[in-house]
Amino acid sequence: MIEIFTVVLPVFLLVGAGYGATYFKLFRDEYADALMKFTQNFAIPCLLFRAIAHLDLSTVFNFRLLGSYYAGSVSCFLLGILGAMYLFKRRPGEAVVLGFCSLFANVVLLGFPIVERAFGTDALGPITAIAAIHAPFCYLLGITTIELVRADGRSLRATAITVAKAMFKNGLMIGLALGFTVNLTGMWLPEGLWAAVEMMGRAALPAALFGLGAVLVRYGLAANFGETAMILLLRLGVHPLIALFMATQVFHLAPEVTRVVVLTAAMSPGVNTYIFANMFDRAKGAAASGVLLGTIGAIFSVSVWLVILRAL
Repeated sequence: MIEIFTVVLPVFLLVGAGYGATYFKLFRDEYADALMKFTQNFAIPCLLFRAIAHLDLSTVFNFRLLGSYYAGSVSCFLLGILGAMYLFKRRPGEAVVLGFCSLFANVVLLGFPIVERAFGTDALGPITAIAAIHAPFCYLLGITTIELVRADGRSLRATAITVAKAMFKNGLMIGLALGFTVNLTGMWLPEGLWAAVEMMGRAALPAALFGLGAVLVRYGLAANFGETAMILLLRLGVHPLIALFMATQVFHLAPEVTRVVVLTAAMSPGVNTYIFANMFDRAKGAAASGVLLGTIGAIFSVSVWLVILRAL
């Protein structure tokens, strides 16, 4: 167990350092926004660009891998909606937001560093394949569903146009698109450019983890403990259980791929869940609590899943 903590502890220490520095006024809150913009618009896109450009797509990017992960994602999304409506009597729009909180995992900021520390750099291939469609898949599913259930929503055509524009302006999506372009075309790039991209990519994860901790300071704990507990149960427990079943019993993935899929599924709710809640002005308290408590809870849940996966 001590070995497991040595894998996950440095990741959460960086998150804690960002949180503590901001909470005690050693790092100003507005700096956190600037740091997150740097990581999300520049450093992480470089990391994803390099990873996608060098991927063996025929080996890594396959239906069985993605099916094992996203079957659990969609299941948790639907369970979150149903639980919010029938257990907590939430209105449909609020229920979709709570479902989105159960759907969207912190794949990039927490998943990448934890998977790399646990299983090495070779394990980044499968998680990169998951991350490549994670944001567009989740946002398309979440926005389309909420527009279908809320009475004051835009038309589906208007929603599709809005989502498409947002995707093309997103730094992560641009990095992924450029990575696929280089990979599929075999485009030659100078060695100096690759070196610069690699340097920027190395800055991505530590800076993003520190920034994540700094941003979490502004998220207070709301009195939505029931809804928050449901979100965390689905995100930290149900999703990895479904992923483990699908990977081992349905798609029969290799053990090294199964470990990455299940551990990625065990990540806490991503900051984008709060952004989604704020976008539609629904269930913001539960979304914020889910991000904060989920990040803390992931210290223990990820450690437990690592023990289980290494015992398989």
